[in-house]
Amino acid sequence: MQTLDLVIIFGYLVGITLFGIWFAGKQETTEDYFVGDRSVPWWAIAASIVATETSTITFISVPGVAFARGGNFQFLQLVVGYMLGRVVISLLFIPSYFRGELLTVYELLERRFGGRIKMLAAALFVVMRNIADGIRLLLTAIVLAAVYTAFQPGADARTIIIASVVLLGLVMLVFTYYGGMEAVIWVEVVQLGIYLAGALAAVFVLASHIPGGFGGAVALGEQYGKFSFVDLGFRDTIHSLGLPLTDAKWQFTLPVDLTKTYTLWAGVIGGCFLTMSTHGTDQYLVQRYLCTDRPRRAAAALLSSGAVVFAQFVGFLFIGVLLFAFYGPQVDPAYGQLPSGVATLPVGGTFQRVATDTIFPDFITRHMPTGLSGLVVAAIFAAALSSSLNSIAATAVNDLYKPFRPGRPDRHYLRVSRWLTMLWGGVQVSVAIVAMRQGRSALDQALSVASLINGPVLGVFLVGTFLRRVSEPPALVGMVASIVVMLYVRFYTPLAWTWYVLLGSGVTFFVAWLASYAFAPAPVERRDELAPGAAGRQAD
Repeated sequence: MQTLDLVIIFGYLVGITLFGIWFAGKQETTEDYFVGDRSVPWWAIAASIVATETSTITFISVPGVAFARGGNFQFLQLVVGYMLGRVVISLLFIPSYFRGELLTVYELLERRFGGRIKMLAAALFVVMRNIADGIRLLLTAIVLAAVYTAFQPGADARTIIIASVVLLGLVMLVFTYYGGMEAVIWVEVVQLGIYLAGALAAVFVLASHIPGGFGGAVALGEQYGKFSFVDLGFRDTIHSLGLPLTDAKWQFTLPVDLTKTYTLWAGVIGGCFLTMSTHGTDQYLVQRYLCTDRPRRAAAALLSSGAVVFAQFVGFLFIGVLLFAFYGPQVDPAYGQLPSGVATLPVGGTFQRVATDTIFPDFITRHMPTGLSGLVVAAIFAAALSSSLNSIAATAVNDLYKPFRPGRPDRHYLRVSRWLTMLWGGVQVSVAIVAMRQGRSALDQALSVASLINGPVLGVFLVGTFLRRVSEPPALVGMVASIVVMLYVRFYTPLAWTWYVLLGSGVTFFVAWLASYAFAPAPVERRDELAPGAAGRQAD
């Protein structure tokens, strides 16, 4: 990398910071700050949804999935589930978002059940989102550190990563603090164009350095099974979920291996439930729908984003195949003995085991031409700086702060929102620094954290939609039971994270249904608050 690359990278960081500050004059109320006065066009919201899903974790980790030994296109099974989940959300949840003037999705839970359910769901969102986005911030900092060490090879990598986390966190904080949700959306529209251009540039540069070009890469990928798409995940052996008792009575035969992350069933079913939670009950994405004024426009934004997301996941996996053809790790004599999913990289005439998240950054910083290298790194930052700070602040103020400080002027809540934006920015920086100690793929870390907590929240939305008799106490019992079960599953079983949301929501639903027979039924006036066909919906 050369000085021109640094100019492009830091020019981009300065540009989006100034862009957010430019929006500051438009943020006069909490409605302006959190939902852009509900006047953002649907196509911008669609681009924002795509940019939100395409974080640095996607940009860096997904190519590594295809690059690793045994890696292939089976990740796309999960993306099929993502698309199915969008259809369900459009039919089941979106109509209810436009009854009244919501600022957060958790206000629906208060209308249906009461304040305690709303506050628990909001608190879970705040915790999960800060952890997941702290991990995303770390991965971006690793790329920035790689850029710096390309100029200063002797620099201490750990120190540079920490400094990079702080710098990127500061940029994200400033443009979100001043610009609010509308600035976040429009920054993401710009970011979408930047990172797609960067990815395409990387594709063509890679192809130009591979013997045989695209055709040679495809032939090599086919030889090593890189384009395998479907894994039915069937198994014939006795399977144990790793329960503490090893007695035979705790072991049972399963037709499907539930410990494998990417199978057809985990992808389509688990991916559908994961998307129902992240795109249907998670403030981070639902807040974008609330920035338009009609359910039809919100549904159009969500569904159209699905097609773009699928296409770009195909593209990022193909970049992984190109990287495999470029580096040629298969010529390592020990390649066949590597554990599946582990990467090996030629370094100085020898092969070293490396994290798959480092493969694409290594190519960008060492092999991309001057100028293009800076563009691709800027694209990675574009994918990273899709800020969740405004969504977290909206939830914290409306669902956790207002109940204890009701009746204050709107300007007071706007001021508190900005202070909380700063607080959560500091929390995410701290999470990123702590996450440096973990050895897992950032993709797995972020998605497993999201899946762990989103299950109980999705479950209570499903309870409110389908179990009309259930009141607040049994719903609360269901959520607490689900949280306990999911913590046990996460730390004491090898169950793949792709099943977390299905299991978590199922436990909430089933326990709430059972507990409902021990409590009084919900008041009649509350039973239809989450029903998709209920009266009171705004006209399309």
